[in-house]
Amino acid sequence: MKVLVVGGAGYIGSHVVKALLREGAEVTVFDNFSSGLRGNLRPGAAFRHGDILDAKALDEACGEKRYDGVIHLAALKAAGESMTVPERYSVHNITGTLNLLNAVAKHGIRHFVFSSTAAVYGDPHYLPMDEKHPTSPANYYGYTKLAIEGFLEWYGRLKGIRYAALRYFNAAGYDVDGELCGLEQNPGNLVPIIMEAAMGWRKKIQIFGNDYETRDGTCIRDYIHVSDLARAHTMALNKLMGGTEKLLVNLGTGEGITVMEMVKKTSEIIGRPVSFEIVGRREGDPPVVVASAGLAKVLLGWEAKHSDVGTLLNTTWKAYQTNAKERRI
Repeated sequence: MKVLVVGGAGYIGSHVVKALLREGAEVTVFDNFSSGLRGNLRPGAAFRHGDILDAKALDEACGEKRYDGVIHLAALKAAGESMTVPERYSVHNITGTLNLLNAVAKHGIRHFVFSSTAAVYGDPHYLPMDEKHPTSPANYYGYTKLAIEGFLEWYGRLKGIRYAALRYFNAAGYDVDGELCGLEQNPGNLVPIIMEAAMGWRKKIQIFGNDYETRDGTCIRDYIHVSDLARAHTMALNKLMGGTEKLLVNLGTGEGITVMEMVKKTSEIIGRPVSFEIVGRREGDPPVVVASAGLAKVLLGWEAKHSDVGTLLNTTWKAYQTNAKERRI
């Protein structure tokens, strides 16, 4: 099996590449290192430097080999930023993906796995959120991903591309084997922010509200270990190659972890308190957001295996300790 992984030097992408190599796939990584790292490139995978905004580079990459499938993980993902500079997200996420789809169609690549997001749903109407939940993104980032899912539907009909769109919330954790430990650049998610405070790279973290109707007053979110996500991507590709025309599934635990639970567990792991301060709620933060992954279990046989809070944080802490000499404020 020959697979082109677009964004394969990134945080999630590098774990996907590792999972594919473990299955014996012949993998080529396409990345521009805008957020990915050279250190994330896996031995045994070929590499092609390129940008999804460069249609010629994508055309050459897709035509280089007779690929069985493409896994697409290259995107801008900061929800807040997408609301202030939507033009960047239009160009990078939408135009870039259309460039890739056009190259895939031109070269007859029939299987396409798209790393989507549960942000396509917007604020929850009910919990846990399943695939039948209305799609009404609360930010432009989520809209770009939903738009891409629409393009996939049309390219499936018109060009015969079998596709999977995987919707998930918060990727966290690091390679359970400890082989991948390249830190995300400019992280904006809770777990790396907690780790930066634990490492002393920032003075404290801010907790936005502790008066929600949850078990400890702080927001609950669904976190998926990156190794579980990687396995889902490979399983989705195998399903498509087995004849499935399209897949649209959530990846989640259906339970969720509170912000305070993350902070307290990190303090236990490192053996000292993590400094935090309680500040006002952020506008648009629902108390609880969790996804139902029942359909992924039925269609893919997938379940989260490493997404408990202990594994999420222990693997992340080990990665940060490995990078202890790299001090970032």
